[in-house]
Amino acid sequence: MTVEDKNIDILIIGAGPAGLAAAIRAKEEGVSNVTIIERDKILGGLLHQCIHNGFGLWYFGKDMSGPEYANRFINMVKDLGINILLDSMVLNITPDKKVTFCNKNGVQTLEPKAIILTMGCRERSRESIMVSGNRPAGVFTAGTAQRFVNVEGYIPGKEVVILGSGDIGMIMARRLTLEGLDVKAVVEVLPFVGGLIRNEVQCLHDFDIDILLKHTVSWIHGKERVEGVTISEVDNKMIPIAGTEKDVKCDTLILSVGLVPENELSTMAGVKLDPITGGPVVDEYRMTNIPGIFAGGNVVQVHDLVDNVSWESEIAGFNAARYAKGEMFKEGKIRLIPGNNIRYVVPQVISGEEDVTVYMRVREPKEMVRVKIGDVVRKAERIVKPSSMLKYDLSHEKHLSKLTEGTKEITISCSEKGK
Repeated sequence: MTVEDKNIDILIIGAGPAGLAAAIRAKEEGVSNVTIIERDKILGGLLHQCIHNGFGLWYFGKDMSGPEYANRFINMVKDLGINILLDSMVLNITPDKKVTFCNKNGVQTLEPKAIILTMGCRERSRESIMVSGNRPAGVFTAGTAQRFVNVEGYIPGKEVVILGSGDIGMIMARRLTLEGLDVKAVVEVLPFVGGLIRNEVQCLHDFDIDILLKHTVSWIHGKERVEGVTISEVDNKMIPIAGTEKDVKCDTLILSVGLVPENELSTMAGVKLDPITGGPVVDEYRMTNIPGIFAGGNVVQVHDLVDNVSWESEIAGFNAARYAKGEMFKEGKIRLIPGNNIRYVVPQVISGEEDVTVYMRVREPKEMVRVKIGDVVRKAERIVKPSSMLKYDLSHEKHLSKLTEGTKEITISCSEKGK
C-alpha cells in the first residue's frame, strides 16, 4: 500500500495479535479507512516463531499453534480490505496525533483521526538484571533462541542453563530437549514458577527438567564462548547467599527474565505510563490521557494468554472507531486502586457508567481467597498466582450502578476467605 490517500480514520501501530484484532474490530464498526503500519516485512508479530500449541483455546475454541492463530487474523484483515504498510518504521508520534515514519519511499507523515498503540513488548536483557561475569558468546534471550531454532534452523549450543521460569523459557527448555540438547536446569529467583502451570507441567515436569527455585545465576564463565555458570541460592531480598555457590558446566545461557511493554513511541506522544505495568494508563475505552490515542495488548500490560491480548485490543479497536466517528466518551473519574495482594489493575480509571472488563495480577500465590472489587463484586478463587491474570466483567446495570454517587476510588483486594 502507498499513502497517497492520507485521510486515515484509524492508524494502528504494530501488526501482532493485538494490532490485527484491533484493526478487525475497528473495521467491523464501519470505519472506512483503517491502516496498519508494521516495521517487519510480514504480519503476525512474533506468532510465527511460536510453533508450539496452546493458542486460541478461549478465543477460537480450538488448540492452535502460533502461526495458525496469526493466519486466522491475517486472513480476516485481508478479507476486510484493511490497508497495510509493511517494512515501515514509525519514528515519532506527537500529542496532536501526527505520525512520522520511514520506508523505502522515504520519510512521510500521517495525521489519523485516532491511533491505536499495539507495539507489543520486548524481553529483559542480561544488562537489565545485572548478571555478573564475563561477556562471552552464548548468552541469548529466550525469544531470540526461539527464533533461531524455530525460524532460522540454528541450534544455539549443546548444554544449556535457563535463567528465569517465564513461559517462553520453559517452552524453550522442552524445545531444546526435543532437539537433543542437555538442559541442565531452569533457575528461578522467586519462590514460585513465573509462568503458567500448564507450561511448568508440560515443559518441565513431563521432561524431568530440574527447576531450582530461590536460586539465580551469580556469575557467567568463559572468554570467547560460555564455559559455565555459577548458580547460587538467594535470600528473601533476592541477594545471592555466600557459600551456596555451585558451578555448572554449559555452553549456553538462555534468559527468560520478564517482558517490558514497548512504549518509546507512547512517551514521545506524551502518554502517561503506569510505573508498575510499564504500559499506558488507560480508561475503560482503552484510551490514554491523550484524546484519540488508544492502546491494547502487551503494550498496555504483559498478558499470559494471547487470547486476552486479542480481546483487550478489540476494546481499543471498538472505541477508536467510536472516537473516529465523532462520538464523545464519558470522563473517567473513578480510580481503580490495587489493594491487598493486588499488584496492578487495568484499566486504571473508569467512568462507572458503562460496562468494563477489569484485568489484574496478584503479588503472591495464595489458595482459597476472595477477590473484592469495592463493595460491588466478591469472587471466590481456589488459587491465584502472579503468572495467571485475573479478569472480571463488570456490568453497569448489575455492579457499577450500585456505586455511591460521587465515588472517586474503588479498591480491589485479594484476601483469605473470612478476612
